[in-house]
Formats: sequence, structure tokens, C-alpha cells
Amino acid sequence: MTATVTQPKCEIKDISLASQGKQRIEWAGREMPVLRQIQERFAKEKPLDGIRLVACCHVTTETAHLAIALKNAGADALLIASNPLSTQDDVAASLVADHGIPVFAIKGEDNETYHRHVNIALDHKPNIIIDDGSDVTATLIQERQGQIGDIIGTTEETTTGIVRLQAMFNDGVLSFPAMNVNDADTKHFFDNRYGTGQSTLDGIIRATNVLLAGKTIVVVGYGWCGKGVAMRARGLGANVIVTEIDPTKAIEAVMDGFRVMPMEKAAPQGDLFVTVTGNKHVIRPEHFEVMKDGAMVCNSGHFDIEIDLKSLGEKATEVKDVRPFTQQYTMPSGKSVVVLGEGRLINLAAAEGHPSAVMDMSFANQALACEYLVTQKDQLEPGLHSIPVEVDKEIARLKLQAMGIEIDTLTPAQVEYINSWTMGT
Repeated sequence: MTATVTQPKCEIKDISLASQGKQRIEWAGREMPVLRQIQERFAKEKPLDGIRLVACCHVTTETAHLAIALKNAGADALLIASNPLSTQDDVAASLVADHGIPVFAIKGEDNETYHRHVNIALDHKPNIIIDDGSDVTATLIQERQGQIGDIIGTTEETTTGIVRLQAMFNDGVLSFPAMNVNDADTKHFFDNRYGTGQSTLDGIIRATNVLLAGKTIVVVGYGWCGKGVAMRARGLGANVIVTEIDPTKAIEAVMDGFRVMPMEKAAPQGDLFVTVTGNKHVIRPEHFEVMKDGAMVCNSGHFDIEIDLKSLGEKATEVKDVRPFTQQYTMPSGKSVVVLGEGRLINLAAAEGHPSAVMDMSFANQALACEYLVTQKDQLEPGLHSIPVEVDKEIARLKLQAMGIEIDTLTPAQVEYINSWTMGT
């Protein structure tokens, strides 16, 4: 007999989409064995019992499994979207209807609605915040000072969010612990590189149906996300140019076999531009001016500020939708620039985000980071904290085990050798 789920207060597109969302959530779960094991343990141990928690995440099939795990752990959890175009409406409906989790997220919501949802999340009076870009945390510090005393800590998913948290700490306003989930090895090595690499090109292809082989693709930024995009683009036969501001990353891109040059030189050569920097206006009016007719630009960094769309819109004589998530800006010269996904995350605007197999590790980190905040709440100082190495390695071990892959272990003699300074050549 199926238990009745009480439908909580929510703001979603259509509750009738729940059956479709449930099926897709179940499909994603097939490739999330690590989080499934954590979810099963959480259901028995209830490590988050009584904890009020809000999660500001991309509302996808993979995020659904994190939300379910947190509820199983005993948390009073509420979910909002971290990006106006990243919500999968059927998933939101299923979380409400099938799991009784309050969700405030609608694909395509405007900025006013998004900020209202952030405040609804803070009205929940959270003890823990799971953030993706640090918008909830920043709003708490700027506008809800009276609630800071309720906070045990926050966890952060993205590079952009970590940069913001570090700036908050430097300014002396981050008065509670923040878990740096993004820098866990089992997160950024895999999610940022393999997840972003595949899902970004998936979004581009779904939005445009263009052949990438033979195209010149300019990857703006060579962090872990940029490495993934460049690697996958080359695998599809593209000619890849990398632009960078960091000399070490630029050398790495050269050694990886890519051409490296400033944006002013890359702009006239590119057929497709992908920004993955976490900074603002890395593609600007002077770059639009010299681009080829029909050049396409898109973003796979966190916020929609990497491409200066305001300046492009002011200069354009016409803006029209040519395909879903594809807008053509006609310039006074008669040339056009094509913008994908409104400059927001193309992998979530036009596709489904990262594959579940890679998010399995990222969300395992998130779940265990929440547990760590609770168990260590009296020991953790304000500021950024890394995921413990033993937790990171345990996630990797569980993933290998689920894949049926075995690795070597050290012999007693090897353990003695690496722990000794007396044995040399």
C-alpha cells in the first residue's frame, strides 16, 4: 500500500507533470549508486533530524535524488532554483507530489520571481544552506542579519560561489562555516571537466543542430570547466582556440595542444564562442564588432553576465528568435550574432545538465558536507572549509566499487617505505 504524501506549499509550473518527472527521476537514479548508498544510510541514522535546510540548486533529476536523501536524513528541506532557466518542471512537480518536498521553481521565471523565491527560502529560517552561486548566502548576510544566529553553515557547489564566499570572508561578513564542495577532488575533477564538457556541447547541439566538426570554437577560460569543453569540442572534430588571463593555465592549454591567444585576436576567427570564466563581460562590444557573420556565442559559466548582452541588444537593429533558445541579433553593418540560451547556462537552458553518473559524486559531497556541518558544528570556525580527504576518497571508492573496478593496495613494506625518511636510494 502506497503511503499518502501531503502536498506542501509550493510554486511550480504544473503538478500534473509529476508522473513524467517521477519516471525521469527513477531513470537518473540508475547511475547514482553512491548517493543511493548514502540515502539508505541516512534513512536509518537520521543525521539531519530536526535541521531546517534550504537548497538553491538546478532543479534537475539528479538534484531530486539529493533532495530525497536530505529528507530521508530527517531534514526539513525546501528547494528553490539557482538559475531561472535550469528548472525541469516535471521534476519539481514530482518532488512536491511524490515526496512532499516544498519546491519554488519554474523554468523561465523572471528575475523578480527568482529573488522572491530566495526570500521564501530564507523565510524557512534555515540552519543549513546548500548554495549554487551563493545568492541565498549573500542575501542572508545583506538583508537578513537577524537570522545569521540560526545558521550552522552553508555548502557551495560552484567556483563562482566559492569566489563570492572568499570575498565575504575577506570583508569580515562571513561569520559561519562554509563547506567548499566545489574543490573536492570527486567534484571538480569530474563534474566540472566531464560533466560540463559533455553537457555544454549537448546544449549547443540541441539548440542549433549544427555540425561542430570543422568549426573553430573559442573556449573562454581554461579552468576545469574550460578544459572539459575544449577536450570534448576537439573530440567532435572542432578546431579549438583558448583565451586566458592566467599564464599558467595558458601554458597548460598550449601543452594540451590548443591555440592560445587574446580575445581580440580570437574574435574574428571563431564560429562558436563558449564562456566558462565566472567573470563578467569577457565578450564585449569590441569583440562583437569583428566577429564573423552568424557567429554563435553561449555561456557555461554560472551567471548570465559573461557575455555583455545589454550592449549587444542596444546596438542591434533587430532581435528575433530563430529556434528555441536561439536568438539572432542583427547589427547595423548587416552582420548577425547568434546568442544561445539567453546567455545563461547553455547546458541547462537547452539540455538537461550534467549526466547523472557525474552528479552522483557531486551530490554525494553535498550530502556528506551537510552531515559534517552538523557533527562538527561546535569545532568549525567561520570561513571556508575543505571536504575532509577521507570523505573525498570514500566517495571515489564507492564509485569504483559500483563500476566493478578494483585497484591495488599498499603492501606492509610499501607503507613502511613511504612513511620513513631513513630509506633512500
